[in-house]
Amino acid sequence: MFQVRTKPGRAAELIGKFGVTSAKVVRGHPGNQGYFYGYGVGSNEDYVVFTSVWRDLEAVKARFGDAWRESFLPPGYEDLIEDCSIHHIDVGSGWHVDLARDI
Repeated sequence: MFQVRTKPGRAAELIGKFGVTSAKVVRGHPGNQGYFYGYGVGSNEDYVVFTSVWRDLEAVKARFGDAWRESFLPPGYEDLIEDCSIHHIDVGSGWHVDLARDI
């Protein structure tokens, strides 16, 4: 999970980059099972996250090498970010998604 506090008023711009640039960083790589991103609401509107879902930690390490614990910032991201961090979370035993829609 890539967590970011953007510079004031820059969240929408970074979200736009997530859909293109960050997606290219993970999409189609062996072991990547998808990604999602979004931003905070209300008083947290400058907070955004990009989360990629991987088969296992070995797939993450294969994609990012020795730098797998570090935030990977594509060109142009530095201008939008106040601070950021990366967290690896194993959700193998605690994942549920219900895609059913109310009609």
